[in-house]
Amino acid sequence: MSPEAATGAERLSVVTLEQFLAKLPPALKVLHDGGNGSGLLRWVEPSELEDPTPYLLDGEFLLTAGLPFVGEAGDADRVDAYVRRLVHARVGALGFGLEPYFDAVPETVVAACVRHNLTLVEVPSTVPFAAIGLEFSQLLESDNAKLFRHLADTNRQLMRAVLSARPEHELLAALTRRVPVWAVLVGADGRVRARAGSGVELPALQPILDRLLGGSGPRVEMDSFDVAGSALVFGHPLRSTRDANLGALVLGAGAPLTPAQNSVVSSAVGLLELLVRQRTSGSLAPSQLATALLLHPDSLASGGTRHINGLRDLLAQSTSSTRSAPVRVVQGVKADQATWPAGDSPVRELLQWRRLFDTKLVEITDYGFAAVTRLKVDDALLAEIEKLGWRLVIGDATELAGLSGAYQRVTSLRSRVQSTGKSARVGEVSWTVAGLLGREAGTMLASRLLEPLLSQDADRRRAQLSVLRSWLGENGNWDATAKVLGLHRNSVRRQINAVAELLDMDLNEAQVRAELWIALQYADELPATVPSADLPPADGSAAGGAVLVPG
Repeated sequence: MSPEAATGAERLSVVTLEQFLAKLPPALKVLHDGGNGSGLLRWVEPSELEDPTPYLLDGEFLLTAGLPFVGEAGDADRVDAYVRRLVHARVGALGFGLEPYFDAVPETVVAACVRHNLTLVEVPSTVPFAAIGLEFSQLLESDNAKLFRHLADTNRQLMRAVLSARPEHELLAALTRRVPVWAVLVGADGRVRARAGSGVELPALQPILDRLLGGSGPRVEMDSFDVAGSALVFGHPLRSTRDANLGALVLGAGAPLTPAQNSVVSSAVGLLELLVRQRTSGSLAPSQLATALLLHPDSLASGGTRHINGLRDLLAQSTSSTRSAPVRVVQGVKADQATWPAGDSPVRELLQWRRLFDTKLVEITDYGFAAVTRLKVDDALLAEIEKLGWRLVIGDATELAGLSGAYQRVTSLRSRVQSTGKSARVGEVSWTVAGLLGREAGTMLASRLLEPLLSQDADRRRAQLSVLRSWLGENGNWDATAKVLGLHRNSVRRQINAVAELLDMDLNEAQVRAELWIALQYADELPATVPSADLPPADGSAAGGAVLVPG
């Protein structure tokens, strides 16, 4: 711990020589200043041994009444050796007490302290050594009391942050106000959940994140970057009760932290671990929300403002969000090549979706799962889930009252996603029959309904498709169709009758016309089949059970 770092309320169990001397009675006199006023003092130790160094620790204030210098021991060489040993033992200062052996500090002692640059303090007979030791103890106790008050206040701020609407963001902000670091909180998926301060960008942190998210047990991973405030970068994993990695906290500092600062960091790591465990494993909010809606199913429509706001708060807590933030419904279906889950328990699967979508509102269903989340489900998250072999229907943003309608819109697209094998977003879908049907289902419909027509040779197929499309587009109006095609109305009638006979359909029925119109939207995407020799001529002259369309 550097002296510069151990100042103010951030010191732990130490005071500086300068602070200590300032607290001593003014009768004490500094005969030589060794320039180490900012150095840390560990203790005050009186000793009259000729060589006390084997019993000393680094940074002690040594007190002597001069017995080691009485008689022949006071010659310059022996005094010089004594002081040299003290300096080698890293003694902070030498206090020389007057009486009973000396009434002034010997010149040999002063000269040796100057020569070896050891701080020398003259202690008058009116100041007993016990008073100096007591003063140091009181100063140390007072300093520690300030530190503990500082830590208690910091812990209160951290706890208030945990209880806020955005606990992770507020917790990092409180941490960086109290400790000179920048902080990044990353989820188990490697995405940034919260950040405070500016430091190293996420791509550069990937190696340390890989170690944190890939290891096991409590640990601290270290790194260093040539970026301001990032000489020391260290990360803590956030773990479940079963040692699953739920995320990581990465911090950067320009210098090593003091013990007090490390204590604050440890508190923050513990609180973040509790938050992430609660988010992924459960909390009280979902059960309260479910109970309220089960017992009062009509309360969303008829409940008072206070009741609705209470439900909104429960929804926000269940989705790691705020009352005013929108949410969306997501449904997931498993594709044929899905690799996960493979034999996993439903509980583990449930927890996986809760973690990925940062929500406690997840339902395992017969088709896959459904979730209510505050996330926008960006392309990065979508790609990650698709790698697992899943396809999503992603709903549009809504509030509590609109969740039911949002769920219905998502459900209406699920069959399309299942048939096409492609994820879909409600906001990007064309809300028409053709748009909801999708290409794969649409081409299947066209191939079934129009198969006899499509199996003809290319010219006949093209001509009859053109006549049928124009006639349906003009609502069965002969004259309008003839004008569009440049044909006589009787020719149009013969062509339509031939199509009706070929398809064996009654074109007078509105449902038949609607299905044919939808099928025609996909007809051009189908390949032609081998012509059949039994097909009637295009002009409809062959005999058969045609269903004639009245003129």
